[in-house]
Amino acid sequence: MRYPTKAMILVSLTLSAAIFGFFYAWVCSTMWGLDAADPRVAIQAMQAMNASVRNFVFAPAFFGTPVALALTAFLLMREGNGRSAAAFALAAGVYFALGLLLTMRINVPMNEALALITVPDDVESARAIWQDYSDPWQFWNQIRTITSGVAFLLAVSGVMLLERKRA
Repeated sequence: MRYPTKAMILVSLTLSAAIFGFFYAWVCSTMWGLDAADPRVAIQAMQAMNASVRNFVFAPAFFGTPVALALTAFLLMREGNGRSAAAFALAAGVYFALGLLLTMRINVPMNEALALITVPDDVESARAIWQDYSDPWQFWNQIRTITSGVAFLLAVSGVMLLERKRA
């Protein structure tokens, strides 16, 4: 196997793991913490996090994962590792459709709508806003977390399916 293919496998695994871990952290800590907080604080905190997430550190994992997975699939196919290539290609498709596109079509518009809200002084009004946002946001985040995890496992299976060339 050529060095560029090995390097792309590592990049693909790293980016896939990073985005899965990012989504997973929201599931098991961030959103639970915000749900337990004063809803006025939760809204403000989520607005601040959503405003800060679009950055050069996050972009490679979010946007680069399907590109790296697809490029890895291409390189593996070119080198005659068809089964491994198929696993990486499937990983690219799963993450692209159910990670990246789902986020852009569902979570991002929800975030943008929340950004326009002026946090009310009244706790009960804020609680209603937060619950209307948090429950569906978390549902869709769980979907993208699971599918990002599946994409990562598909990439790992692609490594396990590599055909060992005998010398």
